[in-house]
Amino acid sequence: MKGQKHPRPWRFPGRALVLGLLAALVLAVPAGAVRTVPVQIDGTELEAVCHLEGGVTYVPLRALLNALGGWEVSWDKGQRAAVAVSGSSRLTASPAKGAVTVDGRTRSGRVYVQEGVTYVPLRTAVELLGGGVEWDAYFQGAAVTSPGAEHNAADFYWLSRIISAESRGEPLEGQIAVGNVVLERVESEDFPNSIPEVIFQYADGVVQFEPVENGTVYLDPTEQSVEAARRTLRGEKSLEGAMFFYAPALSEGVWINDNRTYLATIGCHRFYL
Repeated sequence: MKGQKHPRPWRFPGRALVLGLLAALVLAVPAGAVRTVPVQIDGTELEAVCHLEGGVTYVPLRALLNALGGWEVSWDKGQRAAVAVSGSSRLTASPAKGAVTVDGRTRSGRVYVQEGVTYVPLRTAVELLGGGVEWDAYFQGAAVTSPGAEHNAADFYWLSRIISAESRGEPLEGQIAVGNVVLERVESEDFPNSIPEVIFQYADGVVQFEPVENGTVYLDPTEQSVEAARRTLRGEKSLEGAMFFYAPALSEGVWINDNRTYLATIGCHRFYL
């Protein structure tokens, strides 16, 4: 991480700039244009082509329900609609009616068939199923938290990736400690108040976490890092109160050593209050 370069905590003055640049990229696409966007469900990217059109994300119904698990999908020729069944639950997506229905609850929304694939509006379908959807500016796509999920999808996605990028190869205890630092910052008044914002924070034009600068935060996380993120979000702690760390093999840590209180060493990282 790069927090040692700053003489005092910052309250994310670069957030507006970063989100402004991301918004500019979106606005650069003509209104009404269709573009491909990623979708992730509970931290795992959906392996399907999804479209953004008119501010609405459309996903292949079968791919969405396969990712959620437990659904059987078919095409009903009589209704001219896609029908999915899971236990006693039934979902119908009708292109003709422009609607999605789940267990008798109906919401209007464009449903269309393209090359034999039925597309549905993501938010409409997921909310009818009891889940949640948010637009993740850092992911530049939609994050889906499935019904009954233990953790918010965007939090889980980015925490597992920053842990993996910062501590790949470290013991599980050390990876959880990195996750603890992120959550301590979220709770502090001196840092942003969400996991993605803490990870992508710029202070005085400098990133706080090196993987954001070198791009490794976007790599798929290791299985152990995913487990570390899960345990961290459940409240497991390797240490209390640490908000800074560095690896002596990679950095001298001058600012941290001079300005923060040493707490512990785990693996290759030194942690500070």
